[in-house]
Amino acid sequence: MLKKISFVFTFLILIASCSKEKTFNAGFSVNDDLGIAQSFEKIPQRIITLAPNLTEMVYDLGQGDKLAGNTLYCDYPEAARKVEKVGNLLTVNFEKIVTLKPDLVLITVEGNTKETYDKFHQLGIKIFVSNPRNYEGIKKTYLDLGKIFQVEQKAKDRIAGWDSTIQRIAASASQSQKKSAMFVVELKPLMLAGENTFLNEYLLICGLKNITGDSPMNYPIFSREEVLKRDPDYIIKPTGGGENPDEIKNAYPEWNRLKAIRNHNIIYVDWDLYSRPGPRFTEAVNDLFNRLHHSEAPAHRDRQ
Repeated sequence: MLKKISFVFTFLILIASCSKEKTFNAGFSVNDDLGIAQSFEKIPQRIITLAPNLTEMVYDLGQGDKLAGNTLYCDYPEAARKVEKVGNLLTVNFEKIVTLKPDLVLITVEGNTKETYDKFHQLGIKIFVSNPRNYEGIKKTYLDLGKIFQVEQKAKDRIAGWDSTIQRIAASASQSQKKSAMFVVELKPLMLAGENTFLNEYLLICGLKNITGDSPMNYPIFSREEVLKRDPDYIIKPTGGGENPDEIKNAYPEWNRLKAIRNHNIIYVDWDLYSRPGPRFTEAVNDLFNRLHHSEAPAHRDRQ
């Protein structure tokens, strides 16, 4: 009889503890990157993402089944291609979004517009704003989504793995002689990645000094003459595939005097991988580090 009572008592305690846990998780708030506390009564079940990096984060957290819509540019992972498309980054089909009945829309500061933000408010649709300008910002957004989906520990574990990779690469890179580089965003006009961007962090972690380091702009426009003066050791140029490997050499003929070109240190990288401040950030860092390490071998050629 005592054993039976003990079992019932234990069972009731378990039920009570589960009940408390549900009550605890039922109402919570998360501050977005505008500093606005967004309240949630339950875990969102119908999500729309308006940027590829946010789509990747949702999938990386194991929440892809909650995606009701995303953009035409959301193509990774493969499953993201099959999700209902609600527009691109700048043009959004609000009518379609309303019909999808989302309980949360994820947007970014750089990728989406203020008009889009205001329109969602007018429609009464809950939005969460992300603005990951650097690696720390990427981790914050990822952890924020972990909290929203109530998988915070999973997010923390993933971030710990990223940190370990970054620390390993940075430690290895610090043992090499520091060289200069420029990260080309556009060739004409000549737009480069500035110091206050996550693109610049690829260079820093890999032990490179950005030639735009003294510019206050995130994406400064440089003159071709100024690049000649600063004479980078490396040129990193993202591509979408199929570009001419001689594109940089032909764009500005006088650049043939640059160390980067004379030493065949033009590194072509995957734009989709490098341009999305999301869970593949460390993959891009690792890719660049390996390419730089390989480029130190004699008689190597430009790579695409």
